[in-house]
Amino acid sequence: MSELRFDERDTMFSRNELQPGTQAYEEYYRIHPEKKPLDDKFRELPGILSPLSREADPVIYASANSNFSFIDNMQRLVDGPVAVDRVPLSTEDITRYLKTWILKLGAHSVGITELKEYHIYTVGGRNKRYGIPIKLRHKYALVYTVEMDAEMIASAPAAPTIMESAQQYLRAGTIAIQVAMFLRSLGYSARAHIDANYQVVAPSLASDAGLGEVGRMSILMTPKLGPRCRLGVITTELPLICDTKKTYNSIIDFCNRCKKCAVVCPSQAISYTDRTEEHGILRWKINHEKCFTYWCKAGTDCARCMAVCPYSYPQTFLHNTVRFLVRHFSLFRKVAPFLDTLFYGKKPPPKPLREWQKVKTGDD
Repeated sequence: MSELRFDERDTMFSRNELQPGTQAYEEYYRIHPEKKPLDDKFRELPGILSPLSREADPVIYASANSNFSFIDNMQRLVDGPVAVDRVPLSTEDITRYLKTWILKLGAHSVGITELKEYHIYTVGGRNKRYGIPIKLRHKYALVYTVEMDAEMIASAPAAPTIMESAQQYLRAGTIAIQVAMFLRSLGYSARAHIDANYQVVAPSLASDAGLGEVGRMSILMTPKLGPRCRLGVITTELPLICDTKKTYNSIIDFCNRCKKCAVVCPSQAISYTDRTEEHGILRWKINHEKCFTYWCKAGTDCARCMAVCPYSYPQTFLHNTVRFLVRHFSLFRKVAPFLDTLFYGKKPPPKPLREWQKVKTGDD
């Protein structure tokens, strides 16, 4: 099986940062002329967190921007000097210590996997890393999820979704930096991978670490939160005990049958078809250009697919019972999408903003 490696410059976030008239812009579209007409469409729109976007809310957008600004100021901390004196550690003990500590710091789930070539971007695509080949020499990756609040996501694609997204990117980044600094202080090279500064493909790592499967909407689906999470990663040379990659057939089977994310997707970027094989890997592929173009119109990172996914529902007794039945009984997976439509509707409308989110301004 040939594993596919990715160039970060091809991601929508990297392409969004290209400035017309710059060398990087000219060079990218000289190599990829087929992408320029698609990208010109999102450049004509207001953009993410623009005051002119459809979902603009000055207070909530400012909240999101404050988180992203905080993350920007954290970038210098992702890596750093390693202590000269190395502390000898029991592999079993430090593995247990790290996984428990990461959960105590606010993660929802955590796993460890050996770092493979296909986990690592070939070339950087964001900020100062643009165009620089990535040489990550670490052997192990600690991967974890942080939960996105169901109430905040329920109003998707309205402004609270990007506020929550930014908040959890910040939480994931804080954990990564704290743990990476700790490992370096013990004499082991370690790097935090945070928003706008990943050198690795986080969903692929998370899947190999046993945290879930990449579902129909092309993001990680976890057994308890579905897609309602963000990912953090720390890579290190410190020897650790790896988790066994799990195959969550129930998630794949459910995604095959459900298709609710595809039905509600405002840009129709999510495929209705079965997974297709690419470089020996079965996966669903979304239309990234359609998805990102809608983001630039709405001003948020949408999350309609996340909000309506039955796996995303809050951790109530009823929803947990349904998750249990879906996981363990294939017959129930056949009827679960029908029951979900019966109770919640085929295209459930977004929830209105909560009262605390409604702040009057001088323009009201």
